[in-house]
Amino acid sequence: MKPARFLVPLAIAGLIAGLGWFWLPTAGPVASPDITLRSIDGRAIALNRLRGRPVLVTFWASTCTGCLKEIPHLADLYRDLSPKGLEVIGIAMYYDPPNRVLALQKSRDIPYTIALDVQADASRAFGDVRVTPTSFLIDPEGQIVYRNSGVMNMEHVRRKVLDMIAKHKRAAPESAPGETG
Repeated sequence: MKPARFLVPLAIAGLIAGLGWFWLPTAGPVASPDITLRSIDGRAIALNRLRGRPVLVTFWASTCTGCLKEIPHLADLYRDLSPKGLEVIGIAMYYDPPNRVLALQKSRDIPYTIALDVQADASRAFGDVRVTPTSFLIDPEGQIVYRNSGVMNMEHVRRKVLDMIAKHKRAAPESAPGETG
């Protein structure tokens, strides 16, 4: 076989993933990593303390055009569904300078939590994430139920989250969960 025959399907798969059409269901639910993130404003956010609500974790970079395109849609999703229990955490990649991340968070008025991954601990914990955007949807039991590489289909995500909320019927707590000071 000629090598070109293998390249065409790979190129198509890469294009699909890059356009955000590629939700990868896991081989069954996988436990979310038991890590604590540090938000851009210094708060500690323990993922295991967010149990009881759906959590969307997205790895991004300030130089990633797909990530920048996705921010307003993530903000809308957060504004719409956080009162019903959704938590969104944007994790800036380890190579992104914190001052650039902070400036972008302020200039874009990002309402959801932005965390720094200066030592790449979160990236490693989620399977050595290197491609941005890469997102993980975690159900209220703390299981990763979907992984997406590329720009997400927000309507698909919205439906998944609403299904989780309806299934678990848990109200969002009054205080911000997972914060430990």
